[in-house]
Amino acid sequence: MRIEEIAAKALEAVGDDRYQLALLVAKRAEAIANGAPILVDVNAQKMKFTDIALLDSARQNRFRGNR
Repeated sequence: MRIEEIAAKALEAVGDDRYQLALLVAKRAEAIANGAPILVDVNAQKMKFTDIALLDSARQNRFRGNR
């Protein structure tokens, strides 16, 4: 799945609130950069932290604002 498609689904999951999505992905990317475990099966060396965080959060359905 392309990052654009993942972002669209993640945006829908937070009620189309781009600000909330940006904050959630930024915090998760920072945590991954600081050594937090990646919860999805991806090649972390070929992806950026923000892409991994978006995919990780979308697949784990970890958005606080789920509706």
